[in-house]
Amino acid sequence: MKVKLAENSNINSIMEVIECAKQIMIDNRNTTQWINGYPSEDVILNDIVNQHGFVITNNAEIVGYFCFIQGNDPEVTYQVIEGGNWLNNRPYGVIHRLASNGKIKGVADACFDYCFTQIDNIKVDTHENNIPMQNYFKKIGFEYCGIIYVGDGSPRRAFQKCNVRY
Repeated sequence: MKVKLAENSNINSIMEVIECAKQIMIDNRNTTQWINGYPSEDVILNDIVNQHGFVITNNAEIVGYFCFIQGNDPEVTYQVIEGGNWLNNRPYGVIHRLASNGKIKGVADACFDYCFTQIDNIKVDTHENNIPMQNYFKKIGFEYCGIIYVGDGSPRRAFQKCNVRY
């Protein structure tokens, strides 16, 4: 698998991956995340314009998508966390909208492997009903840190993985 910056011309394939990911969530009893048209084509195009959108390919087929932002995250405030603390206050990267079409295993690994080559301190969040993603975070060494709130005020479970704590 390869990771590369997404391009506008990838939008149809990315949206197909997003729809497959939504169905995977539903199949795993996560019926409250990625609803009401989220993430929309406009959201994905904004990722691409800001060079935060990435595709994961296998034999030239787009099999995954994610948004990766280093520095201040314009979407989610990680400054307020309830019921815990972040592991450190160092600069970090954040991953959003990780999606797979489910055709092959290893899409999430490809995403996280790539992101950790860019920065060694990553924060993520997910809906409380997204048990497979929470289990994946723990499996690859992320630590649960507490609850954050996204733009619409809904809570998300927050995790962090880093190599240095201070």
